Amino acid sequence: MAELTSQQMVEISVKALDSKRAEDIKVIGIRDLTVIADYFVIANGTSTTQTKALADEVEYKLKESGLMPLRIEGYQSANWIVLDYGSVVVHVFYKETRQFYNLERLWSDGEQIDISHLLKKD
Repeated sequence: MAELTSQQMVEISVKALDSKRAEDIKVIGIRDLTVIADYFVIANGTSTTQTKALADEVEYKLKESGLMPLRIEGYQSANWIVLDYGSVVVHVFYKETRQFYNLERLWSDGEQIDISHLLKKD
């Protein structure tokens, strides 16, 4: 199976999150700021149940493309689940936890990626 590019991983992740009604999906390009990853995908759910469902869907859709996460953190508490795919790190938050950590502010020097074309119109 062909290796996915970072952009393809972002696209699959965003569509998976959107399909499960994630709130406020953001993609930040951080390639020029750190060696951690190329992109952060950030979204939140309105309950811990939805947060787990969002993380499960991202994992499922990327697994369909032959990709397994290098690491998953926070699944038990479901306040902040991190799916690490190397060049792309997906952060799925419970709403209040996202507001508290405010990754968008911490990584505000990153490039805000336009994902409007990936989201379903209501």
